[in-house]
Amino acid sequence: VQLVESGGGLAQSGGSLRLSCIASGFTFRRYAMSWYRQSPGKEREVVATISSDGGTRYIADSLRGRFTIFRDNVQKRLYLQMDSLKPEDTAVYFCNGNSYWGQGTQVTVSS
Repeated sequence: VQLVESGGGLAQSGGSLRLSCIASGFTFRRYAMSWYRQSPGKEREVVATISSDGGTRYIADSLRGRFTIFRDNVQKRLYLQMDSLKPEDTAVYFCNGNSYWGQGTQVTVSS
């Protein structure tokens, strides 16, 4: 099983980034998937979760309206669209599914 995130980087406050996670080694379409993030000195927190068929989505209350989660079960990809970024969104973002974690991708938002 492998989850590989990409799309992180440096963004300005108010900007956008789209994270991508490519899954392999398991039947992606059968599993709910999630994005988590972890800032220095803080616990890892859930950002968003999407059901296996993409029909149900959860976004953390504080991020609703700015972040969107979606998936492509044919391409075996999970996405996180992040808009109106704020400096407090700076964190390492992780893809999670089937009890596995990706290595994370760093997002840094400058003020």
